[in-house]
Amino acid sequence: MKKTGTADQPPTPPTPAAGPEAIKAIPVRHYGRYLSAAIALGAFAAIVYAFSQGKINWDAIPDYFFDDRILNGVGQTLLLTVLSMAIGVVGGILLAVMRLSKNPVTSSIAWFYIWFFRGTPVLVQLFVWFNLGLVFEYINLGPVYKDEWSSFMTPLLTALLGLGLNEAAYMAEICRAGLLSVDEGQTEASQALGMSHSKTLRRIVVPQAMRVIVPPTGNEVINMLKTTSLVAAVQFSELFRYAQDIGQTSGAPVEMYFLAAAWYLIMTSVLSVGQYYLERYYARGSSRTLPPTPLQKIRANVLSVGRPKGGMA
Repeated sequence: MKKTGTADQPPTPPTPAAGPEAIKAIPVRHYGRYLSAAIALGAFAAIVYAFSQGKINWDAIPDYFFDDRILNGVGQTLLLTVLSMAIGVVGGILLAVMRLSKNPVTSSIAWFYIWFFRGTPVLVQLFVWFNLGLVFEYINLGPVYKDEWSSFMTPLLTALLGLGLNEAAYMAEICRAGLLSVDEGQTEASQALGMSHSKTLRRIVVPQAMRVIVPPTGNEVINMLKTTSLVAAVQFSELFRYAQDIGQTSGAPVEMYFLAAAWYLIMTSVLSVGQYYLERYYARGSSRTLPPTPLQKIRANVLSVGRPKGGMA
């Protein structure tokens, strides 16, 4: 006879233990941020209101914004920036190599050059170059060239020498810092492979140093673009000089200063974008994953609109 009872009943599954209670996170309120933001917005609004109520003829700015003289000044400013930076970069690389040389004569010459040009203002250097006719009355290069200093030292040449040679002193320190940032083992390994000193610099050291050199060089380019306004003092016509001339003839000198400032902002903004992508290019060897560009961020945010959470759109 088969016995029936509680022993034949299947065991009751254990009741699952209750999980921990969900934590309700309450974000901390940063009242200081709200206050500082309100103060900043209020100050900005007050400045905008003050300028709007000032005795400034804002209509004169769009009238001359694309004037032929202004556009010519923009072109001259960009040309002077490119040529001066070319002189500064080439001279800076040469001075950096001389500064790191084991030859005490070349190292001392480079040190003296950097010390002198970094220690004197650019405007003073421009006036010195423009008035060196008091020392060198004639330029005599034999059968190649001979002329008076006043005819030889044109405003363009004065601007190039004053800006380019001064920039070379700063670029020398930037290049020297970049070269010193490369580990000495890289140079020793290349020499063990039989590479010459020049080939080691060109193929091994300089490409790795560019990651350190590019960011401050980009800043120097932007600074050079703005520094070109100083050459108006030596009678070279660029953006600022043309804006001054138009302001004197049109009776709106202050308005033309704002116009020049707007053009400088446009040009520096374009250069800043170029600097960003150039830095990103040379950062490929040091970063495994590069941060997204502003365009990539915008594209990702646009594509994510309407996408359901936890799944594909």
